[in-house]
Amino acid sequence: MLDQSAVTAGELMTRDVAVVHAETSLLEAVRIMARHKISGMPVVDRSGHVIGMISEGDLMRWHEGYSEKQTRWLDKLAEGYEPASTLLEEIYAEHHKVKAVMSHEVISVTEETPAREVAALMHNKDIKRVPVMRDGKLVGIVARSDLVRALAERLPEKPSLASHGAATVEEALRRGRKEEGGPVSR
Repeated sequence: MLDQSAVTAGELMTRDVAVVHAETSLLEAVRIMARHKISGMPVVDRSGHVIGMISEGDLMRWHEGYSEKQTRWLDKLAEGYEPASTLLEEIYAEHHKVKAVMSHEVISVTEETPAREVAALMHNKDIKRVPVMRDGKLVGIVARSDLVRALAERLPEKPSLASHGAATVEEALRRGRKEEGGPVSR
């Protein structure tokens, strides 16, 4: 469906992209994602080059690098226990930056990339969003929701039975055959 209309990433992309830096705190990254109602975003360096991606999935796995002791305390914290503040400070000092959890592999497209290729790339690489680049710089992002929205906008409306003035499916089929000049059977 997106094939026929030659829709490109440039037409689908969100242009005002929320980004974070590798040194951004995880708490700030979570706040940005919640504020913008997004499930992931690019990580950029000081020059604006995309160096990684951070997603909800990355945030859900942020404790994977912890020691067994730290993991037990994090589990206790999740259950509502109050650990010593010094332990929490120690844990946060080690793993509180975006760089600790971000994905370093960045798969991107250009503005001219056809939507069907973007969709295939997302499917084949099992990713939910791709940065759109121009001359090495971030100009937008295409998320799965952008592809779904474009598809919905281009799906043709099916005429309802009522638009044919028919009360039943059988009656609509009979009228359709009659309009096409085919045999009308009862």
